[in-house]
Amino acid sequence: MTSSSDASTGRRCHHAVSPLHAAVYFAPERQDELAALGLERGAMSYYAGRAAPLGAVGAGTVTATFYNFNHEHVRRYIPAAWAVATPEAVLAAVLRGVDGMLRRLLGAEVLASKELAEAAGLALRATEACHREARPLYAAHAGLPVPEEPHLALWHAATLLREHRGDGHLAALAIAGLSGIEALVLHNATGTAPTSALFRRTRGWSAQQWDAAREQLRERGLLDEAGDLTQAGATLRGEAEVLTDRLDAAPYAHLGAAATARLTELAGDISRTVRAAGAFPAALLGKG
Repeated sequence: MTSSSDASTGRRCHHAVSPLHAAVYFAPERQDELAALGLERGAMSYYAGRAAPLGAVGAGTVTATFYNFNHEHVRRYIPAAWAVATPEAVLAAVLRGVDGMLRRLLGAEVLASKELAEAAGLALRATEACHREARPLYAAHAGLPVPEEPHLALWHAATLLREHRGDGHLAALAIAGLSGIEALVLHNATGTAPTSALFRRTRGWSAQQWDAAREQLRERGLLDEAGDLTQAGATLRGEAEVLTDRLDAAPYAHLGAAATARLTELAGDISRTVRAAGAFPAALLGKG
């Protein structure tokens, strides 16, 4: 069995590694590469770039695997994106964008460092224990080749670890009885998530749909009248995170305590460098 300390160790490592993947969604290099293929900037590029490992799938598959996006919004761009660029072309463009992004954010010295190469090796070793079963986004990414350059290999491994945990987290949200938009509203209520305006814009939800989901959560006793988490809401979120930890324990158990701590240290340092270089928008978090 996985102990609570083992699970929390895995969660800390995830928080250190995940920004190395997530930075790409804010990178102009990625947008530029996808726009050069003819894809619209914004939602079409996002959906195509993230779904490309799945192949030329339809909107239903994207909605199912992304979980908290409005299906009608997805349908505006998928499968139309595949008539503009094939998944193979999109994957190559994304990797070029990642390369440009990391070179800009990290600089030549960090890219050539033994610490980055060590982090890539440890992260890839952790992925050896990831499970494909019931994890469609992870499984799709796991079928892609590992890039040779250490900084791209690290990004690839960070992507695998992030999507592995993400697929498990979606299972935990479903067990908690939260729809995609309800999960967003509950997350936003913590004050530590992206703003409601950003969630609505990027996920395609209207203000009316957001308000309706908030009211449903109030009726369940998960939010109070002010829209803040109740004790029941906080408990439900905590239980979902604990289940997510359990479902994501294998990579870090495989890596072992010492190597997991080392990966957390190395990835944390690299993530801080990425953040300090402006990888993420300044006004990203909050309820507004």
